[in-house]
Amino acid sequence: MKLATLQTDQGNSVASVLDQDEELKFFDLHAFDESLPRSLKDILTLEGGLERARKAARQAEQANQLIAGTPLAPIPSPGKVLCIGLNYRDHAEETGMPFPDEPVCFSKFSSAVTGTDFPIRIPAIAREVDYEAELVVVIGKTCRCVSEADAPRYIAGYMNGHDVSARDWQIGRPGGQWLLGKTADTFAPTGPYLVTADEISNANNLPIKLTLNGKVMQNSNTDKFIFTVEQVIQFVSQLMTLEPGDIIFTGTPPGVGMARKPPVYLKPGDQAIVEIQGLGALQNTVEAWD
Repeated sequence: MKLATLQTDQGNSVASVLDQDEELKFFDLHAFDESLPRSLKDILTLEGGLERARKAARQAEQANQLIAGTPLAPIPSPGKVLCIGLNYRDHAEETGMPFPDEPVCFSKFSSAVTGTDFPIRIPAIAREVDYEAELVVVIGKTCRCVSEADAPRYIAGYMNGHDVSARDWQIGRPGGQWLLGKTADTFAPTGPYLVTADEISNANNLPIKLTLNGKVMQNSNTDKFIFTVEQVIQFVSQLMTLEPGDIIFTGTPPGVGMARKPPVYLKPGDQAIVEIQGLGALQNTVEAWD
């Protein structure tokens, strides 16, 4: 099942999605289950919420009950936005850095989250803003101290993600400003929809690519993960409780702008598209933000 959060004339709503060659059709779940929450995070939190959404989606699609609206980030305000750095073997090799012994974790604020077709805004004070295509994991059930074997039970689904990074802040400022360089407003696009975990047979073996203005800049596979999705969940859940709607960016493959000679950074007018097999296309234009 594919689920999107839509902004409609009546407020936000959750819809099921039919994606045919990137032409999206949205189906109105609430026409068949009026009491279903209108927040995807609340559906995940509700006991049996995904099963109810699945039943309503089948009915809406059979009746061709369409709904109009603007797709937002599937989880517009996640409680946690966790990120894993240096998690592709080929990206570590590209940067000349040794493979980490354990997942390297950082975070973004939920105010960085935005959706497909919304702009990535570059603050005037940031001059070296980089692109990073990423697989995003969405937590579906509350968990803590999860084993690697049990981790799949707590995954609601997956999304495309774009970890936008101001390198001149992340690396160039005195002492490094990882948080500020990573969490500017709009620096965490996700979407266009959430794909439930049952549709993805192996999240650790998915082609992933990013195109910038029509040119492929990143092209790899999640089978290059240093730490699998399950290992990441096991690792972070040792220290914190993961809750429904929390999201985890799982790292980026090689081809980032910082590593190119000469470097390639995002500039106003650029269009970046992240595509992961089975997850559709996340596309954003770039704007200056004074």
